[in-house]
Formats: sequence, C-alpha cells, structure tokens
Amino acid sequence: MRAALDTAAGELGEPDIVVYNAAAIRPDTVGELPHRDHLDTYAVNVLGALTAAAHTMPGMARRGRGTFIVTGGMPEMKPQYVSLSLGKAGVRALVELLDTQYGPSGVHVATVTVGGVVEPGTAYDPDDIAEHYWRLHTQPREQWEREVLH
Repeated sequence: MRAALDTAAGELGEPDIVVYNAAAIRPDTVGELPHRDHLDTYAVNVLGALTAAAHTMPGMARRGRGTFIVTGGMPEMKPQYVSLSLGKAGVRALVELLDTQYGPSGVHVATVTVGGVVEPGTAYDPDDIAEHYWRLHTQPREQWEREVLH
C-alpha cells in the first residue's frame, strides 16, 4: 500500500484527500471464523486504513490542510457478520484517534457510513454517496463532521 501511495503521489503530487474504501466482507458468527481469517479481515478493514493514514496524514498536517475519509458500513453491528462488525467498530475508533491527533493541524478526518449495498438507481446510488465525500472535503473547518450516515 505504501508503494502504491508513493507512486500516486509521485505522479499526481501530495494528496489533498485520501479515501480508504476497502473491506473484507464475509458472513461469520462468533467462533465460526478461524483466527487467521479474523486477522486477515482486520488487516483489510482496519490496518489498511491505519497504514494509509500514517503514510499520508503527516504531510497533510505539515501543509495545514487535507481530508482523510474512511468508508464505513454497518450502522449497527450484526451477529451474522462478526469480523466485519468488529472491523467497522475499529474504523470508527481509528477515525476518532486520527481526528484527535491531526484535526488541530487542519486535517479533516471523517467516515461515510453506507448502510446498504451500493448500486446505481437505488437508495445507495454511488453518485449520491459520492456527494457526501465531496461535501466533507469542502466543508469549512467550523462545520466539520466526523461521520455521515447514508
């Protein structure tokens, strides 16, 4: 991931906005998923966001501006999706930690929590969801939101 972020920055310049939108989605209940699979799921759902943040946010902070948005999901935890529920709870905690650390330096940190399957022409149309990302990125500092639920 760090190499990909470096390549993008080399070609496009340092980012003004980073959107982390990755998830390992699988149905599993308590005790059903092997330990290794839980670790792999956590690596995608939380540690990938942490890696992207640690790699890009210090530069944003030095410039005194930027936006880091994580796509969340699962407004409510679901016992049939234990690993995903834990990952999304972890992402919310990570966003709070990042906001505490980088918000004062001018970096807006937020989540866009999508409560359903993204599909054009539905209540979860990607064009409608994208508006949340843009609005968060362009919000005046005194109006910053940390989470948007769609």
